[in-house]
Amino acid sequence: MFSTKRNSKYRGILLILGAAFCFSCMSLCVRLAGDVPTMQKSFFRNLVAVLAALVVLLREGKGIRLADPKNWPLLLCRSLFGTIGLLGNFYAVDHLLLADASMLNKMSPFFAVIASCFLLKEKLSPVQGVSLAGAFAGALLIIKPTLGNMDLGPSLIGLLGGLGAGIAYTLVRLLGKRGERGAFIVFVFSAFSCLAALPYVLVVHAPMTVEQTILLLGAGLFAAGGQFSVTAAYCCAPAKEISVYDYSQVIFSTLLGFFIFGDVPDGFSVLGYFLICGMAVLNFWNSNRPSLKSS
Repeated sequence: MFSTKRNSKYRGILLILGAAFCFSCMSLCVRLAGDVPTMQKSFFRNLVAVLAALVVLLREGKGIRLADPKNWPLLLCRSLFGTIGLLGNFYAVDHLLLADASMLNKMSPFFAVIASCFLLKEKLSPVQGVSLAGAFAGALLIIKPTLGNMDLGPSLIGLLGGLGAGIAYTLVRLLGKRGERGAFIVFVFSAFSCLAALPYVLVVHAPMTVEQTILLLGAGLFAAGGQFSVTAAYCCAPAKEISVYDYSQVIFSTLLGFFIFGDVPDGFSVLGYFLICGMAVLNFWNSNRPSLKSS
């Protein structure tokens, strides 16, 4: 029993690390796409995800019908908060530095743990609380949120995006506990987001170059990979045990920023990286301690 739970937790960690890398690449593609409106970027990102999820559902041979109609309210709430998270993140990526936008979005694990306490009745241990607080402090060292070096409006919108994503991930966990398929969760969310952006795209459509189209399709592919990975991750393990690893997106974004844009982090940012990784190790050690003792 303990071995099965431990293996499930390991799978969740690996999946969430993979999702963090995919979402970092997605943000990079969105930034490189240039001055295309945020809603239009969102539409293309989700259009690819809808098609990818549909292919997976068809290959599973189970169709796109819900196993339990009672899951519809949760699916719609997950889609609504996920769309808020997506739009907030894309807006931040367009108006802030890539690392700053990524950090605001990576507030989502912090919000996910809080939401899990209310929605899933998961208890937060003192050590896990310290690890999350430490990771949050590391995020602040990286983003350095002062009025002098950040635009307040886009930053608040980015933070709202992190809140929406955190609640959405918690609802994914709840849907997973109810037996809902990950591919169907992704399909409903992506379709919902596409429909939400469609009226704007039809009315205010901005012409795109071939390069911009390729970049946005690439963003959609990376987003689909990240969405499938994060959905599977939160179905494998509780948010309080794996959500802190989602902060690894900060490291991935920093590396991509260095190699693509030549960005070099300062001392405070480097300290933040070490603090976040240290808190991740602390959380991992604490959450695995009972299993190790019992095995």
